[in-house]
Amino acid sequence: MSPALVASDLDRTLIYSAAALALSTPDAPAQAEAACSPRLLCVEMYEGAPLSYLTETAAELLTGLAERAVFVPATTRTRAQYQRVELPGATPAYAVCANGGHLLVDGVSDLDWHTGVLDRIADACAPLAEVRAHLEATADPAWLRRLRVAEDLFVYLVVERDLLPERWLADVTAWAHSRGWTVSLQGRKIYAVPRPLTKSAAVREVARRTGATLTLAAGDSLLDADLLLAADRGWRPGHGELADTGWTAPRVEALAERGVLAGERILREFLAAAGPGSAA
Repeated sequence: MSPALVASDLDRTLIYSAAALALSTPDAPAQAEAACSPRLLCVEMYEGAPLSYLTETAAELLTGLAERAVFVPATTRTRAQYQRVELPGATPAYAVCANGGHLLVDGVSDLDWHTGVLDRIADACAPLAEVRAHLEATADPAWLRRLRVAEDLFVYLVVERDLLPERWLADVTAWAHSRGWTVSLQGRKIYAVPRPLTKSAAVREVARRTGATLTLAAGDSLLDADLLLAADRGWRPGHGELADTGWTAPRVEALAERGVLAGERILREFLAAAGPGSAA
């Protein structure tokens, strides 16, 4: 029996910062250290401080899932950012980083895959330097905090969300679209990503290599939409860019749960849909 392939976004889908936990109990971030209910497990440290969490129940579910399916983290994080995360259970054999720009196999980027991605971007999109220059020229220092280039593939901005003009975001989205790029707002970050750079393409390659005939997926942002559409079944949480815009699609279930408890619900759905198969 061929294994199920489970591809999931990480941030605000399976793992959550203290600000994104959305727990109803008071002082939720502090309670992460005090083992309150729900009990939280830290899975990422940054500069000596805890950064990302999932519930302990979610950790148990993820460990069980990795034993029954091919689990593939599919993230927009760079390779360095992904490698900070220590998920429970066995280390995934495959991981998608930089929104599909890098396919990690046993922790190492597949050079042939990365070269092919670069070729597809060069054929279809305006150069990275042009997009970066436009963002730098039009962004207002009043709300722009940082502008970064990730893996020489795409650009992201860290902004003061409350001060960000909707008109600027609409204008830059249209400008980028005409040049083969997609713009996505996720929390305090704005991503400008070339359209051929997709999680779904990398996940299809993993399915080909593993022989998986059933693909399950989850994600919360516009950059996850292609992944959800390519899967046999998908789930999105009740928060995030897709939920905020009311995005729906066939075979994609919109969950009511928000915050870290949505991650727990998603893992339960993965386990139920994956069936009793083995990842071996």
